[in-house]
Amino acid sequence: MPSPPERFDYRKSLKNVRSYPFLHKYFPIDRFFVRPCASLIVRAVYRTGVTPNHLTLASFFLALAAGAVYLMGRPVCYAAGGALAMLSTVFDNADGMLARAKDMTSRYGAFLDLFLDRIADFAVLAGITFGVYRASLDPRILMLGLMTIGLYFLQVSLYYLANVYAGNSANGEGAEAKNLAVFFILVFSLAGWPAGVLIGVGLMAAAGTVIKLVSFLRQGREPAAAPARSPAGPTSS
Repeated sequence: MPSPPERFDYRKSLKNVRSYPFLHKYFPIDRFFVRPCASLIVRAVYRTGVTPNHLTLASFFLALAAGAVYLMGRPVCYAAGGALAMLSTVFDNADGMLARAKDMTSRYGAFLDLFLDRIADFAVLAGITFGVYRASLDPRILMLGLMTIGLYFLQVSLYYLANVYAGNSANGEGAEAKNLAVFFILVFSLAGWPAGVLIGVGLMAAAGTVIKLVSFLRQGREPAAAPARSPAGPTSS
């Protein structure tokens, strides 16, 4: 196995993704805020025994902590929860950057990241939902939160289904959109309006669901757009 480069190469650590050109151009939170912050973590651990999977686990536990803090339902906890959620996202970006910089990418690491990310997303959104409901006892907040969680995981499911249909096995293509969403979570939380998090994430998820459905239907009209289905593939109902 070749030894990793002696020095951290920031450009090499970045993933060349353009899945969301509108966000890339008009909301460059990913490349101007999240990635530079993540690079500080990578530089700090680059010449140590810390692996990308260690950073993945750190991101996961920070997200669980964010959800638990949100659940307390107090203004100071909303601010702390937003900060923890943002820090979790920075670590979540740092794991892939470290893996690429040190030539340590692996299929297991990529899927570990995906598995833990989805649990972490649920923990944060559920913590916000039940924390705000606990503070307000307003059933509309509970309904809004549950709808937001449902829409979020619906668009995530459609994203991976679209990738399977298109024969795209790449992971991490949605990081730019998620980084923007978590940045808004931080802003709304610091502003003391966690319900704004649920509204914002819900609207983003609803828009993402519509866009993915329309994209799939347009792609399906082109015979050469998707690879032929293998005999072992899923059958239509």
